[in-house]
Amino acid sequence: MFSVGTIPGGTPQSPEPGAASASFPSLAPVSGRGEAEEEEDNEQEPAEIYLCALWTSGYLGIAYYDTSDSTIHFMPDAPDHESLKLLQRVLDEINPRSVVTSAKQDENMTRFLGKLASQEHREPKRPEIVFLPSVDFGLEISKQRLLAGNYSFIPDSMTTTEKILFLSSIIPFDCLLTVRALGGLLKFLGRRRIGVELEDYNVSVPILGFKKFVLTHLVSIDQDTYSVLQIFKSESHPSVYKVASGLKEGLSLFGILNRCHCKWGQKLLRLWFTRPTHDLGELNSRLDVIQFFLLPQNLDMAQMLHRLLGHIKNVPLILKRMKLSHTKVSDWQVLYKTVYSALGLRDACRSLPQSIQLFQDIAQEFSDDLYHIASLIGKVVDFEGSLAENRFTVLPNIDPEIDEKKRRLMGLPSFLTEVARKELENLDSRIPSCSVIYIPLIGFLLCIPRLPFMVEASDFEIEGLDFMFLSEEKLHYRSARTKELDALLGDLHCDIRDQETLLMYQLQCQVLARAAVLTRVLDLASRLDVLLALASAARDYGYSRPRYSPQLLGVRILNGRHPLMELCARTFVPNSAECGGDKGRIKVITGPNSSGKSIYLKQVGLITFMALVGSFVPAEEAEIGTVDAIFTRIHSCESISLGLSTFMIDLNQVAKAVNNATKQSLVLIDEFGKGTNTVDGLALLAAVLRHWLALGPMCPHIFVATNFLSLVQLQLLPQGPLVQYLTMETCEDGDDLVFFYQVCEGIANASHASYTAAQAGLPGNLIARGKEVSDLIRSGKPIKPVKELLKEKQMENCQTLVDKFLKLDLEDPSLDLDIFMSQEVLPAATGIL
Repeated sequence: MFSVGTIPGGTPQSPEPGAASASFPSLAPVSGRGEAEEEEDNEQEPAEIYLCALWTSGYLGIAYYDTSDSTIHFMPDAPDHESLKLLQRVLDEINPRSVVTSAKQDENMTRFLGKLASQEHREPKRPEIVFLPSVDFGLEISKQRLLAGNYSFIPDSMTTTEKILFLSSIIPFDCLLTVRALGGLLKFLGRRRIGVELEDYNVSVPILGFKKFVLTHLVSIDQDTYSVLQIFKSESHPSVYKVASGLKEGLSLFGILNRCHCKWGQKLLRLWFTRPTHDLGELNSRLDVIQFFLLPQNLDMAQMLHRLLGHIKNVPLILKRMKLSHTKVSDWQVLYKTVYSALGLRDACRSLPQSIQLFQDIAQEFSDDLYHIASLIGKVVDFEGSLAENRFTVLPNIDPEIDEKKRRLMGLPSFLTEVARKELENLDSRIPSCSVIYIPLIGFLLCIPRLPFMVEASDFEIEGLDFMFLSEEKLHYRSARTKELDALLGDLHCDIRDQETLLMYQLQCQVLARAAVLTRVLDLASRLDVLLALASAARDYGYSRPRYSPQLLGVRILNGRHPLMELCARTFVPNSAECGGDKGRIKVITGPNSSGKSIYLKQVGLITFMALVGSFVPAEEAEIGTVDAIFTRIHSCESISLGLSTFMIDLNQVAKAVNNATKQSLVLIDEFGKGTNTVDGLALLAAVLRHWLALGPMCPHIFVATNFLSLVQLQLLPQGPLVQYLTMETCEDGDDLVFFYQVCEGIANASHASYTAAQAGLPGNLIARGKEVSDLIRSGKPIKPVKELLKEKQMENCQTLVDKFLKLDLEDPSLDLDIFMSQEVLPAATGIL
């Protein structure tokens, strides 16, 4: 609202400084926005995934919609077993909120979905199963649905034929199951209106792109392995303000390697961790980039690129808002910074060796469309004015009509002061002052102060004026002059907003037409961000480049280190490991408690895992052969919600390895069998190992740590080259036991549990008694109670009996000595004797 030209009665005079200033109550100025506020603007709700799956005649078609980037991902038709292991892997990886499928299904698929729906305690949550009529998955109707979609990445100028050719280059229409799954997914999205529930019905679900994903060449790792190896470790956030918002990453492999500067880099790193691969081309391409940035002369370049990557923001969210016309003022600033940072990345990568594929891709695919977008935004958007008015405004000299209206709007204060003078001349002499104001959507009004005699509504009537309303003891009227101003100038403010909104829409269309290059920018920038993060960690922690040998079945590690333990311990003793060839496929590791057996197992697993995600590894040398899976039985991941005993959980973990491990799998087993009777546990461990030994050359690569020395002493495993016995080197120094934490060939002769018990603070007499009982069991002699303890107990019983005698009143006529002897003395005597 403009408050303009207050004129006191009597002598007209110019307004005081500030009297003609404009203030818009509906448009609060915004200033001083920092990076944190921009991040808040670009925060989005947790991503939700909606998956559609079809399985027919041994082939699987999958498509899913990710709300985080409004993108549809699809997997070309892939063979899957009747047990649907591939589908289960996809579900475990993406954790969809809903699983959509046809109501007409194969028996195997029906059984699988029934089992999935019955998993009440599935982590993080059980997906919703949605059945659609089979007609919604028809091939022709699915193709029509795909071709009729409203996609922002397809220019409006394309003809129908051009659109078909364009989509054919993205979507494999020859994969019939995938096409049907895509059609069913589009039907589901349109029916549920995902993300546009509150919009008009003509607003469709935003789809910013189609992306292909494949699960070939991937290494199988289950959730228990991720947990026990501490690849991921979630902890409750310490901030009281974030208790309900989720978790933070604890001490984990992901935590120490995650040095990404943009959120999409973090997301890609997590994706790589969940999809370890043995695709040598992909792995070596990652290692080449890391090795390049580890060179001392490239450190400054790496730091500059990381700074630029810090400005790559959530582009998919901005594009989604543009598609729905919900763009915020801050979105234009964020997009402008992102595009210019991308241009900086392109220019930097053009100066780097083009023999590295990533640098070549960035140099070529960050096209001039980026410069066009940045130039348009920079020339059109008035960032300062937009922040001040909290709406989209354009710079001068963009639209002459807008400039003219803004000039009129800025000149209104002085002009309205003159109008107020003329109005005051025609008013009652009792009115001391007046002003002419402009209110958007209402227009120009004459404003006069409320006088003492103006009590009733009838007192507000003034000849020649139309009363409008009373506000803050001021009366507002329409006069002939204000009506003339309305007709002459119109609603300037609303006209300006409408025209600037139209320009914003045209600018949005220009950006959306180039959405494909922005999506590609995000893909390549996040990849560069991840590899820079891995290079930074490798530099700080002294990691080395692994080698890949397809001919080697297993791994060879020279002086490997545990990547987490070496950060927590003052000194760390490295150890080597080798499990290639036909010798020593099963390594039985014995040694005292706390000697480092479990750390050694985890170290082998983590180094192998890091090599399979394309990272440098904590070892002097590492040669990784073909590994198709990593199985573990190290810790029991107990949960009340599972309804299983600790030993049953252990059995489930071992059963996974027994049923699924191949000759290319790595199996890590620690203390299996300790959760039940010693004999039964030992027998189960021996039976499992003998099962694998019976496979001969097809036996997996197995590391077993155990304190069951009887496994060796009783020769429960057959002798042969497949079994190798290792131990953790120790030395007895009097009553002390010195740990060297070094793996060597051999067999431990004792578990030294008494030493560990003493370290834990157990009383000496308990430890001594434990050793005595242990020796008696080994020698097969009977275990007798300790004589001193027995005599002490007899004295206590005698004293109790004497006390009872002394309390007797022999003069009491009701006392019956026979009853006392039979109920008190005789039972006590049996215990004493």
